[in-house]
Amino acid sequence: MGGISFSRSLVNGTFSEVKDRMFSHLPSLQLLLLNSNSFTVIRDDAFAGLFHLEYLFIEGNKIETISRNAFRGLRDLTHLSLANNHLKALPRDVFNDLDSLIELDLRGNKFECDCKAKWLFLWLKMTNSTVSDVLCIGPAEYQDKKLNDVTSFDYEYFVVHQILPYQSVSVDTFNSKNDVFVAIAQPSMENCMVLEWDHIEMNFRSYDNITGQSIVGCKAILVGDQVFVVVAQLFGGSHIYKFDESWTKFVKFQDIEVSRISKPNDIELFEIDSEMFFVIADSSKAGLSTVYKWNNKGFYSYQSLHEWFRDTDAEFLDIDGKSYLILSSRSQVPIILQWNKASKKFVPHSEIPNMEDVLAVKSFRMQDDLYITLTRFIGDSRVMKWNSKQFVEIQALPSRGAMTLQPFSFKNNYYLALGSDYTFSQIYQWDGEKKIFRLFKEIYVQAPRSFTAVSTDRRDFFFASSFKGNTQIFEHIIIDLSL
Repeated sequence: MGGISFSRSLVNGTFSEVKDRMFSHLPSLQLLLLNSNSFTVIRDDAFAGLFHLEYLFIEGNKIETISRNAFRGLRDLTHLSLANNHLKALPRDVFNDLDSLIELDLRGNKFECDCKAKWLFLWLKMTNSTVSDVLCIGPAEYQDKKLNDVTSFDYEYFVVHQILPYQSVSVDTFNSKNDVFVAIAQPSMENCMVLEWDHIEMNFRSYDNITGQSIVGCKAILVGDQVFVVVAQLFGGSHIYKFDESWTKFVKFQDIEVSRISKPNDIELFEIDSEMFFVIADSSKAGLSTVYKWNNKGFYSYQSLHEWFRDTDAEFLDIDGKSYLILSSRSQVPIILQWNKASKKFVPHSEIPNMEDVLAVKSFRMQDDLYITLTRFIGDSRVMKWNSKQFVEIQALPSRGAMTLQPFSFKNNYYLALGSDYTFSQIYQWDGEKKIFRLFKEIYVQAPRSFTAVSTDRRDFFFASSFKGNTQIFEHIIIDLSL
């Protein structure tokens, strides 16, 4: 071949770095072996001028740092081995120039699989090259696992966005006229405060104020283009309000019979066969939880569910196309009622056994699976999953003095917010690998009573109501440090 060298081997040398253009005097090289040297660094343009290089092996060195443009210009390179070095990270897009790469060997290195490795994670999913397993040395939850198994590279925070200087016990959200509204029950101030998201100021501002006596719940109902708010009161009966014709304030639309609802504790909205209903759970000693139905003129009492059980919460579920209500009570285990299509009434179906003292049941879905949370003041709160026949427990959450356990999701991540009268409120995040919720963050909310997720303008918030302190609005923030 005319004396031209097509390969070069540099083994057991004492060089500490591969400097820029170190081999540019050998432009015809096709194979270069740099194994078992003392290299710790590969600089930018280290292989500049090697336009025909196809095989590059840099194995068994002490390489800790590779510059971003170290492999610039190696467009014919098909095989690259960096095996058995001390690499913990690679600079973003370090392989961008390797258009012909067929095989990459990274064995014998362990990477920090944190947010700075996100680009490599995405590149591994997109490249057509064969790449050895990339193993992690950290963070702790990913130690000795593969980079491909990492579930998130983003730093997530829940930070206080806004503080509302009043106490509250429930929060509900609704959309109308392309705007986002929030209705907050304030028993001590005898208000149902309606807030609107301000797209200019980027916060929630006062929109209207519905007054009443000891308001414990405000629930919005949308019927066509009409907006109603059910306002549950401990005294003076409960009422339904409606947006007036000018869409500037709520006016009283209808009263709810005092004789039926004496101590409302929860309002649940649902739809069956295109008909609109809501149920009020009554927690008085002689309580009569009642279902109300829309008849195009107003809501009327449709069905009394049962007496003497001091219901604290009602939750509507759709399971395999069938409609159910779960009623929670301080005096018995949760009962499940099923909608009977013939009688068009709810009838007793079953119980959730061994779950006494359940304050509330909330449902949510993940990947088409149905789950429920059970809030318990005494004893551990629970997460249960529907297994085609019944709900089975998948996790117990220590929750002394729990008052609310609310599921919510932001950007395909699933969370539980657990609020207690005796400890910090805890936010759990779903671990898809272990199939449980793991503790993610603690926040301070005094005497929490509800957590409600609200999304608007591509931002995610959740409202934390407080029975003894200020109502707080937290924002869910994701920071991608890999960019």
